[in-house]
Amino acid sequence: MGKGRILITDDDMQTRELIATFLGYRGYEVLQAHDGMEALEKFDLDEIDMVVTDLMMPRINGLEFMKKLKSIRPEIVTVVYSAFGNSEMASNLLKAGAFFYLEKPFDLEELEKIVQRGLEHNSLLSRSYRKIPAVKNRPLINIIGESEKMLSLFELIEKVAESDSTVLILGESGTGKELVAKAIHELSERKSRNFVPVNCGAIPDELLESELFGHVKGSFTGATATRIGRFEMADRGTLFLDEIGDMKQNLQVKLLRVLQNRELEPVGATRSKKIDVRIIAATHQNLESLVEERKFREDLFYRLSVIPIVIPPLRERKVDIPLLIKYFVEKFNKEKRRNVAGFDKDALDALCGYSWPGNVRELENLVERMIIIKGNGEVSVSDLPEKYRGKNPKPVPELVPLPVNGICLASAVEEFENTLIMQALEKTGGNKKEAAILLNLKRTTFIEKLKKKKMFVNECAYVN
Repeated sequence: MGKGRILITDDDMQTRELIATFLGYRGYEVLQAHDGMEALEKFDLDEIDMVVTDLMMPRINGLEFMKKLKSIRPEIVTVVYSAFGNSEMASNLLKAGAFFYLEKPFDLEELEKIVQRGLEHNSLLSRSYRKIPAVKNRPLINIIGESEKMLSLFELIEKVAESDSTVLILGESGTGKELVAKAIHELSERKSRNFVPVNCGAIPDELLESELFGHVKGSFTGATATRIGRFEMADRGTLFLDEIGDMKQNLQVKLLRVLQNRELEPVGATRSKKIDVRIIAATHQNLESLVEERKFREDLFYRLSVIPIVIPPLRERKVDIPLLIKYFVEKFNKEKRRNVAGFDKDALDALCGYSWPGNVRELENLVERMIIIKGNGEVSVSDLPEKYRGKNPKPVPELVPLPVNGICLASAVEEFENTLIMQALEKTGGNKKEAAILLNLKRTTFIEKLKKKKMFVNECAYVN
C-alpha cells in the first residue's frame, strides 16, 4: 500500500511527469491532471490525500483551484509552486489555506520533505474532521462557525427543526439566539409561514399582553381599534419569545394557558381563539434559578424547555474568530464602501486572546468600527482599541487624593457613577437593557437614571 495518494496538477506535461515519476518511485500513489478543472473532476471520483499544483494554469488558476478544493474539503493539504510568484502572491496563497508555497526551480528532495510533512498534517486534520458530525443543510443555516461545538449545534438545529416541539434557547447576550431560532424555522415545515420575534424585555409590561395576544376595540383607554397580537401573526408559523425570563408572572400564567390549550384570548375579548403556533423561547438568564426564587413559574419552565439548546459563548469557540472576522470584513466593506484587506496575524492573535464578554455582537461591532476608521489596508494591533490588544495589564485603581479644603462627596460619587454607566453602554454597544444587567440594575431603574442625568444640576458647594 502506498504512503498516500497525491494529485499533481500542471498544464506543463514535462514538469508534471517529472514530479509524478519521482514521487511514484518514492512509494506514493500519484494521479495527474493537466489543469484545475480536470483535477476537480478527479477529486470527485478518487479519495485524494494531498494536492501539489502549479499556480499558472489555463481555465482556472492555482489560487481559484485551491479555494474550490477547500470549499469541498476544508482539511485537504495543498502545496502550490510557481516560477512567476512573488512575496505578495505567496502571502495570499498561505492566507487562503495553502500548506506550503515553492518557487521554481525547486529540488525534488525538498518537495518530498514537504509532502511528508503535509501528509502527516493531513492525517491529523482528517482524524479531527471525522469527529465532527455531518450537517446536511449547513448552507441553509445562516450562522458562521466551523468549531466542533458549532457543528454539533448545527446538527442539533436540524434534528429539532424536524419536530414541532417547543424549544428553549439558552446563551449569553450576543451569542446569536435569534439566528438559531430563525434557522430552526427555516428548516422546518413552517418555513413558508411567518417567523415573528418578540423581545419580552424591550416592551413595557403594561403593553406586552396586548402585543402578544391582541385586543378588541374599547378594551382599555387608547384601544381605538381591534388589533391582532403577535400570536395570531405567527399562526401556522413560529413565534420567537426572546428574553422570556423578563416576563411578569401574570403574563406567564396566560402564556402557559396558550401552550396547554392552544387557544388565546385577546385583551377585552369574551371568546377564545384557536391558534397553531410553534413557540421558541430564549433567555440569557438562568431560568432554574428564577424558578427557585419564585420569579418564574416552574410549570411554564418545563413547558418551554421540552428541547433546550445551549449556544456556546465566543470564548469557548475561539477557532471561529478568524472566520467571523473575515465574514464581517466582507459585509462591512460592501455596506460602508471601504476596502479593508482584513486583520493581520498579530491582530487576529490578540483578538483570539480576548475574553469577548459581548460575544459575537461585540466582535461584529468592533469589526464595523475598524472598517470605518481604517478604510483600506490591513488592520494591525496598533489600530485596535487598547482593551483588545492583550498586552497591557489591567490598571490598578488609584486612591482619589482628598484635597486640603475637602471635596463634594455627591459630585465625586456622581462622576464615578457616570463613568461606570458610560463604560457599560460602550461595552454593550448602547444596549440599555444589557448595560443595566452589567450594573446589576433593573432596566427601568437604569433608564430613570439616564433621564435624571439629563436634568442634573450640581447643587454642591465646597466647604473649608
